[in-house]
Amino acid sequence: MIQVAPSILAAHFLQLQKDVDIVNEHADIFHLDIMDGTFVPNISFGFPVVEAIAGQAQKPLDVHLMIVHPEKYVERFAKAGAQMISFHYEAAKEGSAALLKTIQGLGVKAGIVINPDCPVQAIFPLLPMVDYVLIMSVFAGFGGQKFIPESLERIHAVRTELDRLGRPEVPIEVDGGIGPANAREIVRAGAGILVAGSSVFKAQDPAAAILAMQQADKMAE
Repeated sequence: MIQVAPSILAAHFLQLQKDVDIVNEHADIFHLDIMDGTFVPNISFGFPVVEAIAGQAQKPLDVHLMIVHPEKYVERFAKAGAQMISFHYEAAKEGSAALLKTIQGLGVKAGIVINPDCPVQAIFPLLPMVDYVLIMSVFAGFGGQKFIPESLERIHAVRTELDRLGRPEVPIEVDGGIGPANAREIVRAGAGILVAGSSVFKAQDPAAAILAMQQADKMAE
């Protein structure tokens, strides 16, 4: 079954407990976007929110760092409760390999992220060591954007390279503009984890929306 990671950025912050319960009961992973106002234009939330959710979470916390100097903060996010931490290749560049090792040394799964304007081939040298890859299908920093169709080719290219390296178990996570309507084609391209924000928390029936995406692999057969 495909894993669905609802993005807390799209949650209702005045009823956050209710939305945390939705993820605990129906989804697979909490996706937490950390924005610093520098790497991306917006600011989201920090350690207190992550720690509060970690205290209630029954599913893993996936922390996506959209920040400059991610190496300064990975240890603290690990202590805050993250079981998965990803950072942007564009932010770390030549320090990416060392940072992946640092995250893994904290006992946390390490992922590399790329924006739509970053060639996927840039991260190919890192694929032998990642625990997962996060492909942005919108530009990082804003919720509610439309899925960029060219992302399907990028997902397929990374999936093909991971398989060539003998790493079929490494999941590709995709973030941006995802919902029940397009989950099938994204899974067909090679995705295993679907990040969904508005399509979950703004749905009339969030549980049904999550289930539809979780079953996208069956529809893709």
